[in-house]
Amino acid sequence: MGKMKQKELKIEDIQKEEKKVKKTAETKEAAKKSEGTENAAVKKESSKTEKKKGQPGRGKKYKAIKKTADKTKKYTAEAAVALLKKMKYVKFDESVDLHLNLLKEGVKGEVELPHSTGKTVRIAVLDDKVLAALENGKIEFDILITHPSFMPKIAKFAKILGPKGLMPNPKAGTISTTPEEVAKKFMKGMLRFKSESKFPLMHQMVGRLSYEDNKLVENIKAFVAAVGKVNIKEVYVASSMSPSVRLDLESI
Repeated sequence: MGKMKQKELKIEDIQKEEKKVKKTAETKEAAKKSEGTENAAVKKESSKTEKKKGQPGRGKKYKAIKKTADKTKKYTAEAAVALLKKMKYVKFDESVDLHLNLLKEGVKGEVELPHSTGKTVRIAVLDDKVLAALENGKIEFDILITHPSFMPKIAKFAKILGPKGLMPNPKAGTISTTPEEVAKKFMKGMLRFKSESKFPLMHQMVGRLSYEDNKLVENIKAFVAAVGKVNIKEVYVASSMSPSVRLDLESI
């Protein structure tokens, strides 16, 4: 009887020891996993930091000219253009762009600016040659104008052209019985504008920094007038590499 009890005690001891060893092993495994997770997190954070450090920041020249523009001030179009030219520090001919914060969404229209924006726009009048190119998946235009009689022929390309904003439609003035005349208007500088689909914002190139001041000013005023001051909350102008300059809407 005594021997049996001793044997049972030994089994219990073994079981306890096994549990102890198992628990120790589990603790070590958990610690190992935790360490691995921490290392991975540190490595990931380190990677993010390195990536952030590697990202190019604003240069000294940009930071220097940024102080030139007074953020609290509203400039006339004339003063803003002069300031942009004063802030120029790169060799290439920068574009001059308007950035508008609108009071509502869905603002759109068209305008013929007094002077070219300097942006090359490819205009095409729909014919058999253009249709053949579309059949081969080639889109070689930014604006497509067509005669109403050609609409049935281009209907099958609506899924391709529609999302790109290239499908001719009456509202855009790109369906006409005199498509060649309409094409001439667009070639002279007629442009269509439209606010962003989900936000009351609009961006438009109005020229190049090398243009004469008066040409840039006239384009700015013509575009703002076309959009309508009643639709605009704020308007800024900037060149490709400059900080933005807030315009005095009332003076335009």
